[in-house]
Amino acid sequence: MTLSKQSKLSSNAIRTLESRYLWKDSSGKIIETPAELFDRVADFIASAEKKYETKKIEIKSLTKKFNALMTEGMFFPNSPTLMNANRTLGMLSACFVLPIEDSIEGIFESVKQTAQIQKAGGGTGFSFDKLRPTGDHIASSGGRTSGPISFWRVFSEATRAIQQGAFRRGANMGMMSIEHPDILKFITAKSDPLAFENFNISIKITNDFMSKLCSDPNGAHVVTNPHTGKKNFLPYDLDVQSYVIQDLSPIDSPKEKVYTRKGLWNLIVKSAWESGEPGLCFIDRINRDNPTPDLGRIEATNPCGEQPLLDYEACNLGSINIARFVSGGRLDETALRDTIRLAVRFLDNVIDVNNYMIPEIDRICRTNRKIGLGIMGLADAMFELRIKYDSEEGIKFGRHIARMLTEEAFDASEELAKARGTFPNFKGSVWDMQHNRPMRNAAVTTIAPTGTISILAGCSGGIEPVYGLAFYRHILGGQEMLEINSAFKHFAQEKGVWSDTLGPKLAQGVSLNDLIEDDDGTISSLFVTSGTISPMWHIKMQAAFQEYIDGAISKTVNMPANATLQDVEKVFNLAYDLKCKGVTVYRSGCRVGEPMTHEQGVRVCPQCKIPIPDKIGCARCFRCGQVLCGLF
Repeated sequence: MTLSKQSKLSSNAIRTLESRYLWKDSSGKIIETPAELFDRVADFIASAEKKYETKKIEIKSLTKKFNALMTEGMFFPNSPTLMNANRTLGMLSACFVLPIEDSIEGIFESVKQTAQIQKAGGGTGFSFDKLRPTGDHIASSGGRTSGPISFWRVFSEATRAIQQGAFRRGANMGMMSIEHPDILKFITAKSDPLAFENFNISIKITNDFMSKLCSDPNGAHVVTNPHTGKKNFLPYDLDVQSYVIQDLSPIDSPKEKVYTRKGLWNLIVKSAWESGEPGLCFIDRINRDNPTPDLGRIEATNPCGEQPLLDYEACNLGSINIARFVSGGRLDETALRDTIRLAVRFLDNVIDVNNYMIPEIDRICRTNRKIGLGIMGLADAMFELRIKYDSEEGIKFGRHIARMLTEEAFDASEELAKARGTFPNFKGSVWDMQHNRPMRNAAVTTIAPTGTISILAGCSGGIEPVYGLAFYRHILGGQEMLEINSAFKHFAQEKGVWSDTLGPKLAQGVSLNDLIEDDDGTISSLFVTSGTISPMWHIKMQAAFQEYIDGAISKTVNMPANATLQDVEKVFNLAYDLKCKGVTVYRSGCRVGEPMTHEQGVRVCPQCKIPIPDKIGCARCFRCGQVLCGLF
């Protein structure tokens, strides 16, 4: 395979392209090179320019520029664009939100649409708020509903069956309002490791709940039946798994002991501590930034939480590797700003050549034209600039990058609006009514996790600190890849402490301080990892970016295995106080089958080869659903 046009690609990047992205024939043989992939994508995205009567010579120039962005590892669009550009499926967006209506017809129409989207590599988000609670009356049949959790299970099983055409595993976000009568079932649904392994879940928390949690924590929590509007309390002695609406306590004649706001909050904290879920979604904060409120409230996000969307909306994402713009100890802001503008044009073009497959999605995507431009490589850039991630200087740098990204991207969208017209739903939007600013795109910036595309770019993911200075990554097909942080390697070489055995030892979990002389603590202080950073610094960095990003932020607050319930609660409260749109915690070791590890040659799922810890207990593989109990 020729590497002449992709000299910036690492061996791990090439292995990832071969595993997930390059064309294969019917026998599974790779029939496309990385260079040909970038040609395919660049040509197809640039072809959108014909609609705007762009001159042929300019289209040719743009094609080369789009190609160079990917070839040089400066920018990558989301995975479906790489997979599907100028191919049969043609679906280029990664993020979707589908409504779930309170009827059999509505539910299974959404299941069908989910299958279509995930077959093409997209991820889906849902709100289960409209579904009536377990045991509620069904007038048409005279029976009782089995409730949101049972229908949620249908979506989970559909995802497992589809598995996104083997491009990547199915990904979903399930959300429920804290005021839904089945909220106890939802909070605890993933305490069973066999359940809903292809869903992330978040509780939608209102400002009113958080305010009353502070002012009157011992007040009774009120839930509302979305079907009848009737309000109830949640008796404290409910069987969480099997209760029905008839078991709840009427607010006009309450039982003696019911869930207080603090009691429900404690249950959420405990569940997040045990399993990393649920996360919290501060839904009023999200809707404060809803650019088209006349079209409705935002009720859900995409699977990783970074893209709040209206029903049927989709968004195509892309991320700039800012580490590529650091050289000689300085950030080339001029080149970065130019790249931001080019990337906005790239993502706007994606909308015009996208095959959304479902008419309702096609309609709202073309009339709102949302894009999500973000960054990756933040931690690497900070290593190169000798800026400590968990420091006030680090937060200041993050805020500077977020502001530059959003201001430049907004300017680029405004420039496109003047040339191509505003997004069709512009009238009545916040851009029209509040800002009086023509915009091509209703939303422009977001911070995605960039899991796979950061491997292609050879950088750290999103705005996360690095997982490790070296670690083993396991990807589709059971491939194991040793990853060594390039910025750390260069630094260690300059200091004369690098050796060929240093990387593998770090990847196996040996402490940096046990491997090198670091008398003044400079190395260990600068080269921090996700597990060594205080959770509060994670939140501060997220909040710094959220000040400017008009979408949301995909960010995980990593916590050590010995973190307490109080530690989780502090993180949740700080995220709300600092005006984050959501928060997710992950306590080390609380889940099975982590894709990044400090173990080499671990045992794997016999079906899809994902790594399985030695102390497995009873669980499903998080990718393929294979039941692993007793296999080892």
